[in-house]
Amino acid sequence: MSNISRYNPGDSALDDLFRGFFMQPVKFEGQPEVQIKMDVSEDDHAYRVHADIPGVKKEDIHVQIDGNQVSIRAELKKEKEVKDGGKLLRSERFYGSVSRVFSLEQDVDEGQAQAKYTDGVLELTLPKKVVATAKKLTIQ
Repeated sequence: MSNISRYNPGDSALDDLFRGFFMQPVKFEGQPEVQIKMDVSEDDHAYRVHADIPGVKKEDIHVQIDGNQVSIRAELKKEKEVKDGGKLLRSERFYGSVSRVFSLEQDVDEGQAQAKYTDGVLELTLPKKVVATAKKLTIQ
């Protein structure tokens, strides 16, 4: 008599492989995880953002403001290196696009916002939009 067993998808190593593949982001060995790291602070009048984006030209950084949502996108371009008779043995530097989107508590006054990029650090000054206060009318 042959043994019959019920198929349980959780028991298969192949199923575990596919479950992990589709549930988690794929990261190839040797490929760095690139993320824009930043500090955000505020005072009564503005938000200040310091974002580390080393190795990028300022022309390749794009900041977009929509109300209280801020988007930072940067593109790291691979420079063509021509070496006579040489070959690349290992490359660990990242090339491609990286972005970060975040929301602030209050809308930003886009017309007064400023951006400065120095030594790999993007500095944003994002003035808070003045909130119109309710005015009470006196009935005559």
